[in-house]
Amino acid sequence: MKQLLANRVKTLTPSSTLAITAKAKELKEQGIDVIGLGAGEPDFNTPQNILDAAAKSMQQGLTKYTPAGGLPALKQAIITKLQRDNALTYKANEIIVGVGAKHVLYTLFQVILNEGDEVIIPIPYWVSYPEQVKLAGGVPVYIEGTSEQQYKITAQQLAAAITEKTKAVIINSPSNPSGMVYSREELEALAEVAEKHDILIVSDEIYEKLLYNGNKHFSIAQISPAIKARTIVINGLAKSHSMTGWRIGYAAGDAEIINAMTDLASHSTSNATTTAQYAAIEAYNGPQDAVEEMRHAFASRLEKIYPQIAAIPGFKLLKPEGAFYLLPDVAEAMEKTGYDNVDAFAESLLTEANVAVIPGSGFGTNTTIRLSYALSYELLEEAVRRIDKFVKSKWQ
Repeated sequence: MKQLLANRVKTLTPSSTLAITAKAKELKEQGIDVIGLGAGEPDFNTPQNILDAAAKSMQQGLTKYTPAGGLPALKQAIITKLQRDNALTYKANEIIVGVGAKHVLYTLFQVILNEGDEVIIPIPYWVSYPEQVKLAGGVPVYIEGTSEQQYKITAQQLAAAITEKTKAVIINSPSNPSGMVYSREELEALAEVAEKHDILIVSDEIYEKLLYNGNKHFSIAQISPAIKARTIVINGLAKSHSMTGWRIGYAAGDAEIINAMTDLASHSTSNATTTAQYAAIEAYNGPQDAVEEMRHAFASRLEKIYPQIAAIPGFKLLKPEGAFYLLPDVAEAMEKTGYDNVDAFAESLLTEANVAVIPGSGFGTNTTIRLSYALSYELLEEAVRRIDKFVKSKWQ
């Protein structure tokens, strides 16, 4: 029998976040009391005004195909949002709406990468970046942002990693999984390198609304018209408006790139779900009170849970500045409890302590685990108690 699978998928690594979430769900269905700290989604329902707008659109019969790049009204809502929140001006032909920010990123890499093109990816990284680059024929090139650097890369590191094959660098701020935020000065230094070497900047800003302790979001595209011209801003409504399942994301950038992405979308998804697009229009044009309420809730949880996680034996932890994740380095805890790899450590936390976490191997690190605090404080506190008990029971 001939080979069934294409070569491009043979080295594909499944999403560790989705895999852990699925396993935790399976254990729950067996009646096991598992606390899931793995999923990257808010635990709040989508705000009521957005639900109402979606229902109204369906009742009005607005359930047909839309333009492949998104409803004109939604593009205008995104343009207004980018001007209001980020002081960035775009035209409709510089915006594409897609089936979630993840698929928008996938489409972007498909249209900008040729075989062998390199994309620089800072470690720790979101799990899908390398896989999407490889699926487009590209080559991931990794730069480690150490804990001493607050899990961020420097301009010097970026310059050293660039070759004649480099096409783009990915900047994710606030970061998944670290929760760290690049300052304006840090972004300006990175942008200077990107401009000097004529490479694209992929700026993933999906967590921009989730910032704490006075931290402010600054888009690298705001630096100058020249930097804006080489930057593709990626964003969406999943995290800010608790709309993960609605699958609405978008890109803003160079019209030629956006047009190519739109053409590709016309042959892959046709369009993002029509009802979800009408919901997204209300999300950006309607009141933003719920966004701030959710941010306050996450900030409160962080303040309460951070010191408790940091106090677990063998856990070293930087305090996040945004998103809703904690990324403790558990190297000492692993050593003292007899584990030589983080995957086995995370597996035991799930099966023995009934707490689901994401091993850092999915983010390019071998000594960290990611914990989401996008759930109630009561569950978070119980999860910490279980992890602490697990570590202390095995400590040697």
